[in-house]
Amino acid sequence: MGVKIPSLAGVLSEADVLATGASIASMQESDGAIPWTVGEHVDVWNHVEAAMALQVAGQVKASHRAYDWCLASQRPDGSWPIKYVGGTIEDDGAETNMSAYLAVGVWHHWLVRRDLGFVRRNWPAVQRALDWVVSMQLGWGGIAWRRRADGTVDQEALLAGSSSMYHALKAGVALAELLESSQPEWEIAAGRLRHAVRRHPDLFLDKQQFSMDWYYPVLGGAVRGAEAQDMIAARWDQFVRPGLGILCVDVNPWVTGAETCELAMALDAMGDRQRAIGLVRDMQHLRSDEGAYWTGYVYPDDVFWPVEHTTYTAAAVLLAVDALGDCTPGADIMRGATLPADFRPMALQCGCEPMAELVSASS
Repeated sequence: MGVKIPSLAGVLSEADVLATGASIASMQESDGAIPWTVGEHVDVWNHVEAAMALQVAGQVKASHRAYDWCLASQRPDGSWPIKYVGGTIEDDGAETNMSAYLAVGVWHHWLVRRDLGFVRRNWPAVQRALDWVVSMQLGWGGIAWRRRADGTVDQEALLAGSSSMYHALKAGVALAELLESSQPEWEIAAGRLRHAVRRHPDLFLDKQQFSMDWYYPVLGGAVRGAEAQDMIAARWDQFVRPGLGILCVDVNPWVTGAETCELAMALDAMGDRQRAIGLVRDMQHLRSDEGAYWTGYVYPDDVFWPVEHTTYTAAAVLLAVDALGDCTPGADIMRGATLPADFRPMALQCGCEPMAELVSASS
């Protein structure tokens, strides 16, 4: 099945996208793993994001090798180790957000390729991963972010990570519906998680200095509509640096490409297309002549930092260009029109809300 190569007028051409896809593929390791950059570590979330980008950039074989790596490296409980370096496990713990993201990648592949065989091959891994993630949900609805290598579970949740897991659970339910494999426990968990993100952000670990905590509730789909508009407006000037991109952390004069493109996709999901295009255009100063992307730029010093080209930055660019150019069927992956309606909890267990809400469509 042929798929049009994405482009975005005035920002990136099809040839530019092909070059960036090739830059990601060039850093893929022999076993299919995609590290942050050559010689750096691999984590399954950024690995899957890179596999998605490879798919839309015409690097289909490299993308499939990346998904095969996911199947080969998943543990029986459904999780993946936090960090690999050179094929060796360096951190044997497990992060819920990382493990959940395979569901998003497989749903994206279905949207782009309509390959039911691929979905069926990856479904057992998605099912194990999301079952493990749901088992880590805390009493108030957030999902514990990490199990350490010694088996200890950190009883805190991250707002950005939980927002991404809401997106992954919806993708998992979409796959379940496609395969006629009902997963009501995922729907219940997603409803409780959405409520926690929207109504109890104070219960998550305080990471407000990071821009991801600002826009991820919108990017992951838990917050939309007027509430999303207000959320983005409230901290726009805190994080956005016109002509450069957005800050990773509000205390450092460092704009980063991946966060800028993720915010662009959040804006696109809100219908704010022009500002989204402007952000992707603004961060092109991070592009190398060969089509790879520097991670970030320290603007007072006029230097790229770290001195590295990262696969996850390039991947975020490609997915944003696809979304804004509306080029492939996978362009909807963050907008979520192809995903099930939002879930609301049947019983809220945080002790401060009515306990009689029914599962329904988004409010």
